[in-house]
Amino acid sequence: MRIDAHQHYWKIKRGDYSWITPEVTSLYRDFLPSDLQPYLNKYDIHQTILVQAAPTIEETEYILQLSESNESIAGVVGWLNLEDPHYKTQYEAFRKHPKFIGFRLMIQDMEDASVVLTKPYIDALTFFAEEDVPIDLLVVHHQLPVLIKLLEEIPSLRGVIDHIGKPAIAAKEIDTWKQHIQKLATFETIYCKLSGMITEADHKSWKKEDFIPYIQVVLRAFGSKRVMFGSDWPVCNLAGSYDDVMGALTHALPTMTDQEEELLFGDNAKIFYKI
Repeated sequence: MRIDAHQHYWKIKRGDYSWITPEVTSLYRDFLPSDLQPYLNKYDIHQTILVQAAPTIEETEYILQLSESNESIAGVVGWLNLEDPHYKTQYEAFRKHPKFIGFRLMIQDMEDASVVLTKPYIDALTFFAEEDVPIDLLVVHHQLPVLIKLLEEIPSLRGVIDHIGKPAIAAKEIDTWKQHIQKLATFETIYCKLSGMITEADHKSWKKEDFIPYIQVVLRAFGSKRVMFGSDWPVCNLAGSYDDVMGALTHALPTMTDQEEELLFGDNAKIFYKI
């Protein structure tokens, strides 16, 4: 089964998405399953992992409801407020839903990423590590040292790095990011998504060749069993289309066996998210 391991849906009028303003014309409209289905058909993708796009309990409830009427949604990665003392109550409510498969830690949006190293976060994430709950890790390249420290504190955390850790592809910076990715890959329960890359490149002038060195680093560091494909649709529309994402990825991938392709385009996501 082929799976797109990272995509979003939203309804603008819900008001969850303060980061999507009318000026962001490529994103400022509703994006729903009927909009994505033609691409899934075109690339023979059977199901997707639907990831939260707003840090609210209400949005997670909305996308869980959406998953109930759409077989193409294999699972939902929601959001939990780990600063709320009642986060376990939130988690227990969500885990009752058959398509709730984990949550996303949005380090990217934190003014000071080191807050995740404070006791409330360490205690909460230790709990989820003990529960073996899949956690998406949204970080920007300069925050990777904090993520490394977090994993040194909780080495058993079951996590997947979204968007290959958002390297500065537009600036063609790779060396420091590479060192951090290689270190992160030493934690055996950490995976990495080949997703969100075209939006880290120059939105107007990126080339397929821009992504080759970054994808090579990830594949060499994590191997074939801990990487997964994600389109990051429709956020990818900031710099291209679903077709562009697929074209850039397939251009950059080395020659792969059938088994390696199956792992990248579905099996690893099934294993990581326990689908």
